[in-house]
Amino acid sequence: MDQRTIIITGASSGIGEAAARTLAQTGDKIVVIGRSAKRTHAVASDIGADYLVADFSRLDQVHELATALKESYPRIDVLANNAGAIMGRRELTADGHEKTFQVNHLAPFLLTRLLEDVLLASHAKIVNTASVAHQVFGKLNLDDLETAQKYSSNRAYGNAKLANILFTKELHRRFNGRGISAAAFHPGGVATNFSAGSKSWLRFLYGSGMRSYMLTPAQGAQTLVWLAIGEPGYDWSSGHYYAKRRPARTSRQANDPDLARQLWQRSEDMVSAWLP
Repeated sequence: MDQRTIIITGASSGIGEAAARTLAQTGDKIVVIGRSAKRTHAVASDIGADYLVADFSRLDQVHELATALKESYPRIDVLANNAGAIMGRRELTADGHEKTFQVNHLAPFLLTRLLEDVLLASHAKIVNTASVAHQVFGKLNLDDLETAQKYSSNRAYGNAKLANILFTKELHRRFNGRGISAAAFHPGGVATNFSAGSKSWLRFLYGSGMRSYMLTPAQGAQTLVWLAIGEPGYDWSSGHYYAKRRPARTSRQANDPDLARQLWQRSEDMVSAWLP
């Protein structure tokens, strides 16, 4: 089997790092993407992977990342859009977007669009890290995608994770017939520090003694790894949402094809300055 090129964003810690470490054992070329240069270099060096640094709260850095990836990797077999976070107070990025929405949805949307020609030529798999939070907190309003009204950390995060699933379904609709497969997944309750800076009640859960009952990052990464190395149409089905390597329930909005199409267009309009 030819060596695959697997790109993993948010891979300097948590489930992204765990997935990179596991996939590095396959002999494939792993490209670790992270925000912290120090941590990203450390992970890549430890597992013998390539690495690039990008802050998803800056769309110019996402554009630079896409350019660097296209220059270095003419074939991309797997793009794992894993970078994400839950924020504290409502904050706008330098691009003028609500930070949770940009980091979790707009940035991976832009990265995927900028790599579109390479992904199509490679018949790539796109794996989007979503969350069960889309069911608990997500209720997308196309006229308030950036939660300017009634903001809360939970609502912003739930909406962004819902957007990840809708993005996955629209990727499938638009590109599966041309060779791209896409899936979203819920990693489970993983003991990481991703919510530490937020005002969500989740930070108490992740910072409490309950951590001992939560999944390790390696356990949380299992579905990501399975989707990355599995065969679409045989091991898993494109356009679907998974948990524990099985199809999982989604909210009603997550199954709305019109909402998925409209979200794509709104997202495209929001990042149009960076698209060719």
